[in-house]
Amino acid sequence: MNKTARTFLTLILSIFVLSGCSSTQAPSQYSDGSNSLGDMDFIPDEFDGSLQERNEGDDIGDDKYGDYTMVEGVLPPVYFGFDSSSVGASERSKLQQAAEYLEQNSEHHLLVEGHCDWHGTSEYNLVLGDRRANSIGDYLDTLGITPERIEKLSKGSLEATSGLSRELSSQNRRADLIVLKK
Repeated sequence: MNKTARTFLTLILSIFVLSGCSSTQAPSQYSDGSNSLGDMDFIPDEFDGSLQERNEGDDIGDDKYGDYTMVEGVLPPVYFGFDSSSVGASERSKLQQAAEYLEQNSEHHLLVEGHCDWHGTSEYNLVLGDRRANSIGDYLDTLGITPERIEKLSKGSLEATSGLSRELSSQNRRADLIVLKK
């Protein structure tokens, strides 16, 4: 092969290689783009933009959790360290108290709400709140409380006070133990 042909072939190959090294990529198309924000389609096609009031029988709010009535303040909250879902030694007596309460009141269930401080993203805090609620449920399971009696809910940082220092935010790093009565 002569020198000109080799140079031409090298030039053509380098054009193909360099064209594949583009630094930007076209967005992926997961739908027709009609009701999407980013890559997530979550607005139904039939949504007309109007809101409806909830009916009294919706079992949402008003101290209701499904078929249960929520009773707060019977059991103390369990506190966690910063960015932790481990139950500390000083908090285990609270879970022992919760297990004893549930053993004495076999018709009651327990809702564990995992909370976080304002540090971190909303998504991370929802996951951390879920891990906290699950660690409480797992600990109660080791104390003999069946998992069917424990409901878990992550509130993440939804109710946290923003702008506080890590020390002042410690009250937001908790799991609330809420008694559920039929």
